[in-house]
Amino acid sequence: ATCPGNFLSSITLLLYFITVLQKGLKENFADAEVSVVDCPDLTKEPFKFPAKGICGKPRIADVGGVPYLIPLVKKEKVYDLNTVAKDIELPGAFILGAGAASSKILGVNAELIPIVQTKSEKNPAVNGSYIAQINPADKGCLLEKYSSKYTDCEFGLLANLYASEGQPGKVIEVKANGRTGELNFVSCLRQILEKHYGEKPVGMGGTFIIQKGKAKIHIMPPEFSACPLNTDEDVNNWLKFFEMKAPLICQTVMVSRDPGFDLRVEHTHCFSHHGEGGHYHQDTSPDSVQYLGYFLPAELLFRIDRPQETHLVGRD
Repeated sequence: ATCPGNFLSSITLLLYFITVLQKGLKENFADAEVSVVDCPDLTKEPFKFPAKGICGKPRIADVGGVPYLIPLVKKEKVYDLNTVAKDIELPGAFILGAGAASSKILGVNAELIPIVQTKSEKNPAVNGSYIAQINPADKGCLLEKYSSKYTDCEFGLLANLYASEGQPGKVIEVKANGRTGELNFVSCLRQILEKHYGEKPVGMGGTFIIQKGKAKIHIMPPEFSACPLNTDEDVNNWLKFFEMKAPLICQTVMVSRDPGFDLRVEHTHCFSHHGEGGHYHQDTSPDSVQYLGYFLPAELLFRIDRPQETHLVGRD
């Protein structure tokens, strides 16, 4: 089942976003600059995405949810990004975001960094996704291009996705250096929007680079927990945490507030060209960190396969 919800229009948001975001960012970063620019060509370094931009009918999809992972996994929850594109009324969409890999396909649990030009009537899907899993050899990070092993566009359990026509166009560029506050980059942006827009839910997605510094990243273990994970402490003890170095290319989805759809209000996964990636938590080098991001407000929100039984554990 699909549950659409309307956000404020992107035109309205672009008029206000610049001053709103810049003012808020300067409360959490030593230096911040927000502007409207032409989206860089995302097919080029360091992104190497299968689409040139993140513009054209922007929308957000929250698929499945953490309750399908914990307290105990529901392995039968498997989805397909090509189907999601149809569900959100944008077949052929360019989709990026954060989710869980399909254990049905991989045989293990892993982080998925979805970056997919979904199939259309004229063209097959182009899967530029990455998977981050625990390396069985050394228990470190094993980051692989999804298409190097698999030909499908499946994922499992949960995903937070930003979708568009993948076109060039005007986007919001955010530069932030030297973190002075406690919030991570994504939480800072989201809470600025929540504070400003209040009851009106505002969604935004896109990509950002941690250009300098290091970050705290987690990767889920290859085996799902046999014991129920009932608290955030249980979840954190189960997850494997790493400190990873820049540059990290991050894909993020955020919603200022949950309008009653049981959303995960922010979720960010990252990859790199040096073999590191996973779920972004926070930079660990606040004095030297540098962020550069490109975002666009979403026009629509879709809630797909919302869990009937829910909780708020494990949504960090």
